[in-house]
Amino acid sequence: MNSIRNIVFDALASMKISYDVIEHPPVYTIEEMDKLNIDSKNEVVKNLFVREDKKKRYFLLVLQKNKRVDLKGIRKKLNCRALSFASEEDLYKYMKLSKGSVTPFGILNDTDCKVEVILDKDILLFERIGVHPNDNTATVWISPKDLESIIKNHGNSISYIEI
Repeated sequence: MNSIRNIVFDALASMKISYDVIEHPPVYTIEEMDKLNIDSKNEVVKNLFVREDKKKRYFLLVLQKNKRVDLKGIRKKLNCRALSFASEEDLYKYMKLSKGSVTPFGILNDTDCKVEVILDKDILLFERIGVHPNDNTATVWISPKDLESIIKNHGNSISYIEI
């Protein structure tokens, strides 16, 4: 197992969090994920890394995979400047992730806790959600509340909004 994944599994173990993991070929989109047929309850989430136009604030949006994102609407809910998708360079700079591997577990690599995690309230309806363990060759199944605990324990800010 590679070291970027070890960070995730070490955090889960240290907090005694229960999870399941499924290994699979690399996937880069929700459509590719769906083709694996490992998500019978539609619990895999979509993760989007966005930033304010002045690059002072960065957000990781975690939402139900079938939802469309309205960045203007989210901007109003977050009371922030105009939002756009962050660059691959910023993704690596802040979370040490590459395109196609965006995951809430990436905050474990955010040593300055710069990234604000925004969770869609609707994911709380799921018993478990599926997220990558910092690479796109596996999916970890974890409860939303346990994911929240990991994020808070690491020190990144977290909030819930309706998306």
